Amino acid sequence: MTPSVLFVCLGNICRSPLAEAAFREEAHRLKLDAIADSAGTGGWHVGAPPDPRARAVALKNGVDISALRGRQVKPADFRRFTHLVAMDHDNLANLRRLAPPDATAELSLLLDHVEGRAGQAVADPYFGEDDGFDVTWADVTAGARALAAEFQRLRG
Repeated sequence: MTPSVLFVCLGNICRSPLAEAAFREEAHRLKLDAIADSAGTGGWHVGAPPDPRARAVALKNGVDISALRGRQVKPADFRRFTHLVAMDHDNLANLRRLAPPDATAELSLLLDHVEGRAGQAVADPYFGEDDGFDVTWADVTAGARALAAEFQRLRG
């Protein structure tokens, strides 16, 4: 089965679109057939592009995320994707609460997939300075690489 991942944060304009982009890049680099998307548990930014600072840090790292648009997690996502990967504990708890009885997706934190970082949250840069987006990019890149490597190992 082709792995499919929905990266989830609160508003879907910072961390989760960056994680989606980092994962797509890593999957492409590894020639891994995988599907990636992102969403928020909240609906404030539905239809909005990623935060300008998120777009800037992605572009600085060679990835254009300007075409992405915010969306909210839907019940169907719990069946459509093999993995729903949250950026922090609050969003993971929200996913557990929102999961329908017939959910099949595996839930985790992104940094659970990084050796030595299980249980840690991806840094939320939204209310901080611009350099916080560099920290977030480093977090999501580490998580994306580890997750893609897991899928590649499972593929054999």
